Amino acid sequence: MDDGRDDRLRVGIAGYGVVGRRRHVVIDQHPMLHVVAVCDRKFTSSGELQGGVRYHPHYSRLLEEALDVLFVCLPNDVAPHVTIAGLEAGLHVFCEKPPARDLAGIREVIACEQRHPNLRLKYGFNHRYHDSVREALRLVESGELGEIINMRGVYGKSAIIGFESDWRTRRAEAGGGILLDQGIHMVDLMRLFAGEFSDVKSFVSNGFWHHDVEDNAYALLRTSSGVVAMLHSTATQWRHTFSLELALARGSILLSGILSGSKSYGQERLTVCYRGASDSGNPRETTTSYIEDNSWRDEIFEFAESVLERAPVLHGTSDDALRTMELVYRIYCADEEWRRAHNISL
Repeated sequence: MDDGRDDRLRVGIAGYGVVGRRRHVVIDQHPMLHVVAVCDRKFTSSGELQGGVRYHPHYSRLLEEALDVLFVCLPNDVAPHVTIAGLEAGLHVFCEKPPARDLAGIREVIACEQRHPNLRLKYGFNHRYHDSVREALRLVESGELGEIINMRGVYGKSAIIGFESDWRTRRAEAGGGILLDQGIHMVDLMRLFAGEFSDVKSFVSNGFWHHDVEDNAYALLRTSSGVVAMLHSTATQWRHTFSLELALARGSILLSGILSGSKSYGQERLTVCYRGASDSGNPRETTTSYIEDNSWRDEIFEFAESVLERAPVLHGTSDDALRTMELVYRIYCADEEWRRAHNISL
């Protein structure tokens, strides 16, 4: 593994499942990063993988390694504790979403981060780095289509999990269901485009799968400036779906499909509609299709740059993570029956 380049940052990965292994592949593409060790509970002892990467069964052993950077790819209940341990060990940390199982967890992380101002902490809100999303944001910020009037978003799949024993169905570990696990990406994008929401109405349900966590969340959100957003996060969408539509004063933007590891959310497309002089309802539009997903690479490379250049984290800051988590929990709490039944609070 060592090619004599001592200037590279030594990376450890806590949690070596599907996401951890995918992060490993992308980390290795950066010339100034290299993975030296990983940990996962599937390992029963310490050892060495093919290629020289060391492995351990627990993150405490991983943190005994000589590291510069820690990637946290662990369940929601464990992630904040390991993130804090990494910061306390003097490491820059990249943590997957969601940042914790509840608001208390991310607030504890932020308190630790504030004690280590020279370290970089970034959260993996990967959807911000998709090319369709970045082009849509550029259009909105350019003012070409005017101000946002409203938006509608649906993010859904056919089940919360693929097998019954998964931790994602257990509230004690996950904290929430489809909204916290997948819908959090749509919540984050709505914040990215519209800013902060002041009013929240919702219905939350686990009426189909009957897990301890929700399988559907329906939310109606409004900013202080009057932008209204409708959100449906669902685990009863039998055809996997991603769709975000923005209506603006002089046109509209539709993000449909998103490139993913499963390839099941359809072709990633950006359709831009330009309001014309007539009101025929059939104005000029353009559609762009995207065939490559560089979001994982761009996200990690941006994090590496912030560490190497000692520059601020641009996206996925702890403040982004907190505000998005707060909005998720406001959606939970806006359904009074759901809030009482599951003892959820802000």
